[in-house]
Amino acid sequence: MRPHSLEEYVGQKHLVGEGCVLRNMISSGNLSSFILWGPPGVGKTTLAHIITDSMNREFYTLSAVSAGVKDVRDVITKARNNSLFSQAAPPVLFIDEIHRFSKSQQDALLGAVEDGTIVLIGATTENPSFEVISPLLSRCQVFVLKSLDVSDMQKILDNALHNDELLREKKIEVRETEALFRAGGGDARKLLNALEIVVDSYAGKEPVIIDNKTVTSTLQESMARYDKGGEMHYDIISAFIKSVRGSDPNAALFYLARMLDAGEDPLFIARRLCLSATEDVGLANPNAMLLANACFQIVHEIGMPEARIPLAECTVYLASSRKSNASYMALERAFQAVREHPDAQVPMYLRNAPTKLMEELGYSDGYKYAHDYKGNFVDLEFMPSPLEGTVFYEPGDNRHEDALKAYLQWCWPKYYSK
Repeated sequence: MRPHSLEEYVGQKHLVGEGCVLRNMISSGNLSSFILWGPPGVGKTTLAHIITDSMNREFYTLSAVSAGVKDVRDVITKARNNSLFSQAAPPVLFIDEIHRFSKSQQDALLGAVEDGTIVLIGATTENPSFEVISPLLSRCQVFVLKSLDVSDMQKILDNALHNDELLREKKIEVRETEALFRAGGGDARKLLNALEIVVDSYAGKEPVIIDNKTVTSTLQESMARYDKGGEMHYDIISAFIKSVRGSDPNAALFYLARMLDAGEDPLFIARRLCLSATEDVGLANPNAMLLANACFQIVHEIGMPEARIPLAECTVYLASSRKSNASYMALERAFQAVREHPDAQVPMYLRNAPTKLMEELGYSDGYKYAHDYKGNFVDLEFMPSPLEGTVFYEPGDNRHEDALKAYLQWCWPKYYSK
């Protein structure tokens, strides 16, 4: 059911709609290197094929999971040799899961991308700024793909039922789609797999009834295991982080083992632990962020299978730590204030005055240097006038933040009552 043209392609209108960047790239004939970043099953690989076919380019593909530096160099050599005997446009090298490429593998691409020997199209489910080296990232545009919405899922379902050679021969009654779309979760591959599982469960009997009850009961057992291809990728990582947040080290270890056993990228897990250390543990245990960052560095250096040990240690430590999301919630309140007061002006006495004119205009005039006062503190209003007295940070109820609260009560008794 893979689409073969932009007209058949579903979703990502912000990229492939009329007048949008990828459609314009095709129509202009100017193809430059880019990276497609988005969740699984939204059409990254399909889009790469469609663009390449539409522009009549030679197409090479590598998987970052299995390819090495030698494979990269072989493709580049082949592309260079072909260019000596033809005037064809540079071929496309598509690299799936490019975030799993090592630094040496990415370095091997640089020269060929820069001199135009190949046009690189990468696909990744991870933020490329974390895993793609800066020199390569600077030579590529990054396009963000979104999860498919309900209307997109409906189009994919209708297309499958009407055009799939096997499905269109069956008598299928679609009475409800909520559970089916929920199982898809914005992922076309998951949606079609779920549809296939439900249809196959009838074992040739007709009519095939698709409703919420049938879909839920059929998929419950079939999708219980973590799929190495990524079917349950987000469900298991969600359960893992929620177990850490819920201070259950045993459940967290179970989900960690399940992910590692299925071949999950250990760096993906380590990144999520870093986020949990800051969002969920926070200032209740400031050492959590240090340990999580150390875990990430160790996992990055040693790789699997040894990486499972620091991952387990960090998981148990975070799950067993006291929790506070006070700083996270404080930032959310600050974001809300920014949206409500987008034009709030910085007080004149807090502004920088690098020029004589700015000094004459009153920039920095009236500022009091905290270290000139007792306790290295001065009672000065730092908020813009519409937000004077606003409190974003409310300390959590734990030993570490009790100390912070006591200091803030000394500094700002009018804002932090005892």
